[in-house]
Amino acid sequence: MTAKRGGTRARRGAKAPPLPASPARQRFRSRLLAWYRANGRSLPWRETDDPYHILVSEVMLQQTQVDRVLPKYHEWLSKYPTLSSLAAAPEADVSTTWRPLGYNIRPKRLQWIAREAVANFGGSLPSDEQTLLSFKGLGRYTVGAIRSFAFRQRAAILDTNVARVLFRVFVAKGDPKAHATIRHLWALSEALVPHKHVFDFNQALMDFGATVCTARKPRCVTCPLRRTCRMYPFAPSTITKARRRDGTKA
Repeated sequence: MTAKRGGTRARRGAKAPPLPASPARQRFRSRLLAWYRANGRSLPWRETDDPYHILVSEVMLQQTQVDRVLPKYHEWLSKYPTLSSLAAAPEADVSTTWRPLGYNIRPKRLQWIAREAVANFGGSLPSDEQTLLSFKGLGRYTVGAIRSFAFRQRAAILDTNVARVLFRVFVAKGDPKAHATIRHLWALSEALVPHKHVFDFNQALMDFGATVCTARKPRCVTCPLRRTCRMYPFAPSTITKARRRDGTKA
């Protein structure tokens, strides 16, 4: 019993792993950006800096694959080209237009955001972090995406794909879904964001997780980050064993 209590204290008092040093951060950025410039996908929301268009794409891409989002993105913007037009639309029409993407709270959130923007910000989305976070329906990831993609601000993002890449390359221990790990991954993302090329870097992180560092069958052999990846070569049993050492369920 005493040993068990001591182990609990040790886990609770454990410090987060250190953030990578400047040379490691620079290597990661340069390799990732070089990969993206050669392999990045051409997507319509990457051809605009309209905050509303980027907001629509980010909300649609939550829990939905790119190939399903593409036709709906164009349809949505043809029907609701501005925040003002979305704010004024009947709620039933908005819900119908959204189908069949699913997760049907999302169009309601978009309309909440549109109405707040019209009521308080002249029909535009503000650019500062705290004001964006005050919007009902906007979370930390989406705010970071809007700031970096629309306003080109140095802002971190952390979605499922980004978290997977950062965990495998820099952490590789513990439960990737634990609250402490997520906090550390946010800190990692913030440390890695460059002062220049923020748009490309964050898009590269998402693309890399979606196409190379995938959940089940990552392309480790051809990965440009394999020399410094702590989980190379990836095997699902690696995470299972790490969770068991941490005392969490696999």
